[in-house]
Amino acid sequence: MVPYPMGNLTMRVAPALIVLLAVSDVAISDAQTVHRLPATPTTVAYGYYWSEAKPALRIKSGDIVDVETMLTNTPTGLERLGVKPQDIPQALRDIVAQDTGTLRGPGGHILTGPIYVDGADSGDVLEVRIMTIALPIDYGYNACRGFVPELCGPPQTRVSTLVHLDRKRMTAEVAPGIVVPLRPFFGSMGVAPAPALGRVSSNPPSRHAGNLDNKELVAGTTLYIPVFVKGALLEVGDGHAAQGDGEVDQTAIETNLRGRLQLIVRKDMKLDWPRAETPTHWIAMGTDTSLVVATKTAIREMVKLLQEKKGLTESQAYQAASMAADLHITELVDGNVGVHMMIAKSYLR
Repeated sequence: MVPYPMGNLTMRVAPALIVLLAVSDVAISDAQTVHRLPATPTTVAYGYYWSEAKPALRIKSGDIVDVETMLTNTPTGLERLGVKPQDIPQALRDIVAQDTGTLRGPGGHILTGPIYVDGADSGDVLEVRIMTIALPIDYGYNACRGFVPELCGPPQTRVSTLVHLDRKRMTAEVAPGIVVPLRPFFGSMGVAPAPALGRVSSNPPSRHAGNLDNKELVAGTTLYIPVFVKGALLEVGDGHAAQGDGEVDQTAIETNLRGRLQLIVRKDMKLDWPRAETPTHWIAMGTDTSLVVATKTAIREMVKLLQEKKGLTESQAYQAASMAADLHITELVDGNVGVHMMIAKSYLR
């Protein structure tokens, strides 16, 4: 996607696109407005999801948002890695410079939002269609700590690594002789947690989604998130150019992203945990401080999905999951660990 100028602009979507995006059982307005949401000091939540956060943007169900996100680092940190001062976005400088003290934390992610979606309320589901994701800068970085920190060497010698992004070939050499395809995705996409939980750190994923770090959430995937407060209050950030399942050293290729999302309120769905849908697979998810509990949650959510889709008994769905679905460790490094389970749509005849 060609980078676009960011600003408080809107435009209308062509009728042909509306037809392509229509869903028979979801109420969407006849014409969706496209909003542009840049990352600025007044449009980000620095390190938290919170039911009392002031919305940066208010939209209708079915509207589309072109959103800009900043990587989780500072200008000083990037310059230390070797990034030229002129290559550091001014928006990142502005955000880091203005936001101090009580406006930050308890997590570390710069999240763009919240986005208030009219009509969303507790008990609903927010459908987040990830339409496009682009790489606006040609670099990212990887830090070393994570699940097995001793593999990074002595603490005093640990350094972050600057990674060049070949946006033409959509590849990056992440280590000498190791070249990976770039599959950009937002590591964090979540709604405000229940009000009783207060201001929640952006670090651990949970029922509100948040820092899922699920590498399947690329363009073309749809994320379904349970809603806990009026307006849902979606926040987006923690851009990754590529990542392996597990994110074992605590970071992916961390970078800025620009994406186009369509947000739809689903009152015909009820979910206890986030769920995703790719063109080829259904994905059930679970998180917890315990890998065992997170795994059991992902399995139970897959069993529910199979029951919904095929009318199976619980035991039939559990057996089918064992024979047809695949478990993945999503991530191990964010306080709550994540597990997801995938089943091919082609199996569900």
